[in-house]
Amino acid sequence: MKPSQVTGLVFDIKEFSLHDGPGIRTTVFMKGCPLACRWCHNPEGLSFEPEMVSGPTGSRLAGRKYTADGLADLLNRQGVILRANEGGVTFSGGEPLAQAGFVSAVIDRLEALHVVLDTSGYGSSNDLQLLLNKVNLVYYDLKIVDPVLHRRYTGRSNRTILRNLAILSRSGKPYVIRVPLVPGVTDAEANLSAIARIARKLPGLLRVDLLPYNRAAGAKYPGVGRRFAPDYDEARSVNANTVPFEEAGLKVRVT
Repeated sequence: MKPSQVTGLVFDIKEFSLHDGPGIRTTVFMKGCPLACRWCHNPEGLSFEPEMVSGPTGSRLAGRKYTADGLADLLNRQGVILRANEGGVTFSGGEPLAQAGFVSAVIDRLEALHVVLDTSGYGSSNDLQLLLNKVNLVYYDLKIVDPVLHRRYTGRSNRTILRNLAILSRSGKPYVIRVPLVPGVTDAEANLSAIARIARKLPGLLRVDLLPYNRAAGAKYPGVGRRFAPDYDEARSVNANTVPFEEAGLKVRVT
């Protein structure tokens, strides 16, 4: 199959995004994720298959197949606006590493657009390296350092994520570590301090972003036939403590 005919599955394309990278951006949400985070705010992005999503305004199909040419053409048509506002394209998910060949083929067809890879870091090192060679900036999630807790709350070991973080730090590509603040889980003092200890040793890190908890996410689960089971107290106030990062000499931002 020619690279232009490689297909990928996308569950949403968000235009005029202001929170997925510098400037005004178009964010492409790739369908399918190998993690099963208890707090996932995009449950329609978990499955690797198209599925119907029900909501107050009706039903829609989450999961449209694109060719690399087709998606690149759509994004390039927005290029004038994106470049004029110092923006570009962000590939998020789901998990873009799971469709790295397709994402790579699309990037090859973009016309001078800034590209951000927004990843959980869970994927093969070869797929990560493939995309690192082609993107301008990486947003890298680092959720939980303790391996037992990581498996409990995401369904997977964090060994791959930490390995890929080390590869990213040696790549020379600028990157931001992002920590989704989940009450009583990722925002625990021990976890934030552990993340700061890891991050302080990494070359090339621009900053650490502490992300707010999305309390509206649970309402989306029935629409895709899933049960929301957070296994933590959503009513707790989130601990956005920047001190461990500041003491480690890191730039930190609460978004």
